[in-house]
Amino acid sequence: MHILFLTDNFIPEVNAPAIRTYEHAKVWIEQGHKVTIITCFPNYPEGKIYDGYKNKLYEYEDYEGIKVVRVWTYMSRNRGIFLRLLDQLSFMISSFIASFFIKSFDIIISTSPQFFTTISGYFVSLIRKKPWVFELRDIWSDSLSAVGYKYNILIRSVRFLEKFFYKRARLIVPVTNNFKKILINLGINKKKIKVITNGINLSKFSPIPKNKDLILKYNLENKFVLGYIGTLGMAHSIETLLDAIKSLERDYGNEISMIIVGEGANKEFLLSHLERLKIRNVHFIDRVSHEEIIKYWSIIDTSIIHLKNVEEFHSVIPSKLFESVAMGKPILLGLKGETAEIVLSKDVGVLFEPEDSKDLKEKIVYFFENKDLLPKYKKNGIKLAVEYDRKNLALLMLEELKQIV
Repeated sequence: MHILFLTDNFIPEVNAPAIRTYEHAKVWIEQGHKVTIITCFPNYPEGKIYDGYKNKLYEYEDYEGIKVVRVWTYMSRNRGIFLRLLDQLSFMISSFIASFFIKSFDIIISTSPQFFTTISGYFVSLIRKKPWVFELRDIWSDSLSAVGYKYNILIRSVRFLEKFFYKRARLIVPVTNNFKKILINLGINKKKIKVITNGINLSKFSPIPKNKDLILKYNLENKFVLGYIGTLGMAHSIETLLDAIKSLERDYGNEISMIIVGEGANKEFLLSHLERLKIRNVHFIDRVSHEEIIKYWSIIDTSIIHLKNVEEFHSVIPSKLFESVAMGKPILLGLKGETAEIVLSKDVGVLFEPEDSKDLKEKIVYFFENKDLLPKYKKNGIKLAVEYDRKNLALLMLEELKQIV
C-alpha cells in the first residue's frame, strides 16, 4: 500500500503532528508499505526556515526511508490570524499541486490542526479517486474561540466547512475520545470514526539519570526543578507559571527552579515578563532537537502541563502528557476535561486551577514538601505510558487504513 500524507509539520520540527506523522510512517514502512509525505520546509514555531533548508518551490528528500516532498509556503510567526491564514492557504495550494507529481498512491491522509490541509486532501482524493482519511487533531472553530476570536461570520463559516469535510471523509481519526463525541453530536456516522490517540516512542522515552552537564550549566545542583517543555503559544498562558515562580522565590529563595524549553509566538512577551518581575530561577532554553530533548527531560523533577481556562481545551490531550509519564515525571496539570480524568484516574500527578498562579504555587509546594510521594507518581506514569506505545497505535491505524483501500 502506498500512503500519501499531507501535513504542514514534519521532522525536524518537534511539535506533536510532526513527531506523530514521522513515527507512524516509520512503523508503516517497517510493515512493508510505502509512505510519501508532502510538507513544507521546516519553520515551526518561529516562522523562520531551519538551518540547512531554503524555502524553494519543490524539493525531494529521503528521510530514513520516508519519501518527503517539501513545497514552498508563505512563512509567518503566529502574530495574527490573517498572516497565519496566508501561511496555511499557501500550503493548501502548494500541496495540492505537488500531489499530481506523485504518480500513484492508494490512499491519502491529511492532518489538522491546519484547516486548509484538509481542503487540499479532500480535493486531491476527489480528483485522483482515492479514499481520503482525515486525522483530526483540533476542532478549528473551537480553537478560534479559545484564543479570543468572537463568535462571528468567520467562526460560523469554519463550522459549516468542518461539518462538510467530516461527512466526506471515508475515515476520521480523532486523537481524543472527546473529539469523537463532538463528531457524533454533529451527526457524523460513528462507524467511520476511529480514535487513535497520540502516544510515545517507548524505545526512546524512558527514565534516565539526570544529565550532569545540564545540571551544572544551569546551576541546578540540589534544587527542585520544575519543567515546561513545549510550545510557548497564546493558548498556553506560561505567564501563570512565571507568576507562581516569582511568588515561590519570596518564600523558598533559590531552592526551586524551572526550565522552559521551546519556542512560540508568546516567547518575547514571556521574556519581557520575566525581566519585569526580576525572576531569577527560570531558565528559558531555545528549541531543542527531538534527539536531544531527552537530556532536558532528565533534569526535571516534575512536569507542568498548562492551557488557558477555556472550555474548548477540555477535549485536548497535550502530547506532553505522554512524554512526561514515559520519562517518569510526576505531573502538575492545569487543564480540565479528558486529560484531567487521565491524570486523576491513573494517579500520575495532581491538578491545579488553570491560569491560577496561587493554586499552582500551592501544588508546587505540596510536591516540594512531600517528595516521598513522587516515586508513586513516577511508577504509575511509567505503567500508564505502556498503554500509549506509539508503535502499537501506528499498527492500529494501519489496520484501519487497510480496511478502506
